[in-house]
Amino acid sequence: MTDLLRWSTPELTLTFALDDGPVRLIVVRGAAQPSGDEPDPSRGEPDPGQPLVEVAAIGHGHSRHRQVSTVLGQQLRYVRHDETETTLSIVQEDPATGLRITSVFEAGAGVRAWTEASMTGPGWLELTFLSSLAVGLASIDAELYSAANSWMAENRWSKRILRDALADIVSESHHHVAHSRVAMTSTNSWSSGERLPIGVLVDRSTPYALGWQIEHNGPWHYELGENRRGGYLLLSGPTDQEHQWSVEVTAGKSFTTVPVSLVVGTDVDSVFAALTRQRRAIRHRRPIDDRMPVVFNDFMNTLLGDPTTEKLLPLIDAAAEAGADYFCIDAGWYAEGDWWNTVGAWQPSTTRFPHGLAEVIDRIHGHGMVPGLWLEPEVIGVRSPIASELPDDAFLTRRGRRVVESGRYLLDLRSAAARKHLDATIDRLVDEFGVGFFKFDNNTMTGPGTDKDGTSLGHGLLEHNRALLSWLDGLHERHPDLLIENCASGAMRMDYGILSRLHLQSTSDQENPLLYATIAAAAPAAVLPEQAGNWAYPIDGTTPEEFTFALVNGLAGRLYLSGHLNRMTPAELELVRSALAAHRAVLADLDTLVPAWPLGLPKWTDDWVALALNGAAVSYLTLWHRAAGPSTITLPIQRSKITPHFPDELGDWTYTWNDDGLVVTTNTPEPSARVLRLEAL
Repeated sequence: MTDLLRWSTPELTLTFALDDGPVRLIVVRGAAQPSGDEPDPSRGEPDPGQPLVEVAAIGHGHSRHRQVSTVLGQQLRYVRHDETETTLSIVQEDPATGLRITSVFEAGAGVRAWTEASMTGPGWLELTFLSSLAVGLASIDAELYSAANSWMAENRWSKRILRDALADIVSESHHHVAHSRVAMTSTNSWSSGERLPIGVLVDRSTPYALGWQIEHNGPWHYELGENRRGGYLLLSGPTDQEHQWSVEVTAGKSFTTVPVSLVVGTDVDSVFAALTRQRRAIRHRRPIDDRMPVVFNDFMNTLLGDPTTEKLLPLIDAAAEAGADYFCIDAGWYAEGDWWNTVGAWQPSTTRFPHGLAEVIDRIHGHGMVPGLWLEPEVIGVRSPIASELPDDAFLTRRGRRVVESGRYLLDLRSAAARKHLDATIDRLVDEFGVGFFKFDNNTMTGPGTDKDGTSLGHGLLEHNRALLSWLDGLHERHPDLLIENCASGAMRMDYGILSRLHLQSTSDQENPLLYATIAAAAPAAVLPEQAGNWAYPIDGTTPEEFTFALVNGLAGRLYLSGHLNRMTPAELELVRSALAAHRAVLADLDTLVPAWPLGLPKWTDDWVALALNGAAVSYLTLWHRAAGPSTITLPIQRSKITPHFPDELGDWTYTWNDDGLVVTTNTPEPSARVLRLEAL
């Protein structure tokens, strides 16, 4: 006999099957989807058969290379469940081993979920895999959207037919399904160094879509596959197979997986709207985050890591005149020469600033701006004096030796000595210079992790990742008015483990405005619009359209200003000021807007790219045309009142409406971009 457990949030209902087998999550439906649409195993209707939890341990493995069909996962049996208004926990146990598993669900715009493991008695298990969540799929007749992510080429979304990616050998005469899978895995310490920890599955026959994200600032894994009764989606943090991870659990030593979020919609755009709401629900927002300042940063296409007093003072004056609120001095301010493998002390250079860094900081303060500094806190150069002052315990080690990557040692944030060094650094810079903004960069990967204190490599890295988040939480407690940008060679660590805590996300290091367009347009699929720091680096002396194009990139999220403002003509500076005014109008609504892509998620080589940020009363439509010469495009959007937002005149662009939507034509002989303001008629 199968019983059904239904648990509802404002946007979702989860249906679990409870019987003499493991608990199974058989349906995830939206609030508007009628419950009659779900299968009922008690009436013999299809049940995907996928256990809610997959778990493996040394001596208790799983079937082949997939992370499903685990022996322990099949042996789990329902014990009880507990509900509150916002949470659900389901407890299962394996009587043979004494393993106890608790699956926790937390209501938001979707649900957030994680798994806890411990033992009921005196025994122990060395876990080699534990899923955060596994969902049964009634069908694999679906389209999978996922994104490649690499340095200067972020947010490259693509679509594939799931059925085509999985070998189909199911037939009446064949008793097995293929063990093929579609697996997305991030190794090392860059959570988005190759792939985004996000996916969307869109059913091809019904208006139903499922979306997810893994909220961890380190390694993760998700996979989809087929079984005889449907399929599965499995989400997890580090694993033994993929990441050299294992951990011992006992009655007094439990383990909790990384959290994941799950949302539903009817199509791709509605799923990303739901993910946007979910990200807002899990974000640790502080009062200072409401400020959303315009930040000028001296790096991109400007000083490029070579700041000096002589170069900075005129830039500071020009940034203030343009209307910036914060001024961030980027890489190089601590350097006397070749600095890559000497960083770690974070003391101002005396050659770059002959009269001290305070002279530059005072100029920033004098204009009413808040000063900021670039910092790469998690590394110590091998030639830095700090490398010999700190003990080996302060660093990630393997077999007792410090891990070295690209001339840097890597701090282990589990270490009290490492945290003391970083706390003293931050406190000194805040107290001495009144720094109110840090750009925290991370340009060196850790490798698979550390075996210090006898952990597996993957678990040592997981503990370090979690200690980093704890350190950030403590930093905010000590300095509640401090804003921090998250950067890792651009967006190589773009996840909601870390973004739930930090203010701004660098979306790329891309230096070409034409290439930046697709990165900026797709960024809201991965990060909140109000956190998406898109570089706007207009280049003096370029054509008006090139100049405008670079500024439009910034208006698609949080405008992150750079460029040689002090060299610009009065007309160029006026265009910058106009862009900042247009951006401030968007900022008034930005933390309530949700993204949509009228032309679909952009491809890297698309000529036309479109991003809509939609609100209840007003929406902003950003359009980029990246080819030369006249062109026309039709966007399937509802008729509305349109006002040119930036620039405030359309120039060689025109628009009209027909039965298919908005028809836009550009007659510019070169690439160009515009932002339109849309209001309901």
